[in-house]
Amino acid sequence: MQRRVESDLTAMAVVMSEPGRVGLAALPLDARGSDDLVVDVEWTGISSGTERLIWSGRMPAFPGFGYPLVPGYETVGCVVGAADGARHRLGERVFVPGARCYGAVRALFGGAASRLVVPAARATTLPAPLGEEAILLALAATAHHALVGGTQGFPDLIVGHGVLGRLLARVALALGASPPTVWERNPARHAGALGYPVLAPDADAHGRYRVICDASGDVALLDTLIARLEPGGEVVLAGFYAEPVKFEFAPAFMREARLRIAAEWKPADLEATLGLIARGALSLAGLVSHRAPAADAADAYRTAFRDPDCLKIVLDWRAPA
Repeated sequence: MQRRVESDLTAMAVVMSEPGRVGLAALPLDARGSDDLVVDVEWTGISSGTERLIWSGRMPAFPGFGYPLVPGYETVGCVVGAADGARHRLGERVFVPGARCYGAVRALFGGAASRLVVPAARATTLPAPLGEEAILLALAATAHHALVGGTQGFPDLIVGHGVLGRLLARVALALGASPPTVWERNPARHAGALGYPVLAPDADAHGRYRVICDASGDVALLDTLIARLEPGGEVVLAGFYAEPVKFEFAPAFMREARLRIAAEWKPADLEATLGLIARGALSLAGLVSHRAPAADAADAYRTAFRDPDCLKIVLDWRAPA
């Protein structure tokens, strides 16, 4: 049953009306239910993986997908409305991995708006020191899920030194792993490593790897990665892939290779990630390269997907649109 919409509860939201078209629109929000919170958003992140596919029109079939839609799953804000049983949460800064509160407008994943109505269980209270960098918690939890979900141990090779690749390396070290090697083709992204080497693939003379974790999103690399596996080794696909995943069978057969797809993170991954941050084992610093007011969302999305120097861009919703 569709929920009742209150005319006095609205938000400015990022709306993708069709591929390549992004803008802000005022949307009425669903009424707050007895188990919901109202969150005034401070910051949202732009995903250079999933949201790039939506923006470019290359997103494969996905539940709930269709235009127009509100994107975003990296949201930080403050609780400004709560039912009587959750009044203690007023004023809390929370992380929200998306929302579905825009009536007939689709949400994939619905976090890029000035205000959200969300089930209380989806809003995770943040420790006081975390500010805008908390938008990275979804990717950090994704990294944690990819790292702990296998049976072969932590990766000794990570492919890609974007935000997800850096978080895979940082979380692995925080969990006690040996420093992994990281491959990155773009020389400008070799900087920023914290305790691990970053190499161009052609410069890596290492013979074989036991576990390879791909964060590049490039399925064309799969045969190259399988060729670098030890017998019985594993390739973990940690990105999101628009094209069919395929590989040459014979080399994989000769190595008795394993292929694992890391699904989306779970609440336990977020809890574990926050624990690593609280203990000082994991830092989210230095991963946001660009910032923009939410009013400039259209330009910010183009920057996120077209500027090779943009590692991660954050939209600031604290100023009026």
